[in-house]
Amino acid sequence: MLNFQEILTVSFTLFAVIDIIGSIPVVIDLRTKIGHIQSEVATLTAGLLMTLFFFVGENFLNLLGIDIHSFALAGSIVIFIIGLEMVLGRDLFKVDPDPKSGSIVPIAFPIIAGSGTLTTIMSLKSEFQAVNIYVGIIINLVVVYLVLKSTKQIEKILGKGGLLVIRKFFGVILIAIAVKIFKGNLMA
Repeated sequence: MLNFQEILTVSFTLFAVIDIIGSIPVVIDLRTKIGHIQSEVATLTAGLLMTLFFFVGENFLNLLGIDIHSFALAGSIVIFIIGLEMVLGRDLFKVDPDPKSGSIVPIAFPIIAGSGTLTTIMSLKSEFQAVNIYVGIIINLVVVYLVLKSTKQIEKILGKGGLLVIRKFFGVILIAIAVKIFKGNLMA
């Protein structure tokens, strides 16, 4: 049964983990590298990954012999490298000029549906009803889509100087998040 309190809790939890607002500088930076980002493709791909992981994630990782902590460690390394790129102003990833691939990697995965998001979805399953988790996922995907669609307007408002400051600041935040994910999963 739909439970508004559960939906609200799941939605806010996923919103904090996905952190699409904090990822705006990353998305803008990627858009300058590859041109157009297909918001629909990124959102649908992230939604598909979240849905697949919701239903079969743990079993799939077990089948491959990968535990959830190793998966999270790998995701944290990718996030760390993206953060380094933002802080140092250097490209470490060779970006495919095809907007479809840039919309999928690294936007859909690991920025939106990264290891933190996917592991959070799995852990929410132990506390909340499946229908409420899925509604929370859909709510977050709508927010993600709206933010991705409005990055040009956000970029105009902030200007080049504002974007540079925000890019460096959020690069450090991404590095800190990556270190936290790495440390938490290394200890586990």
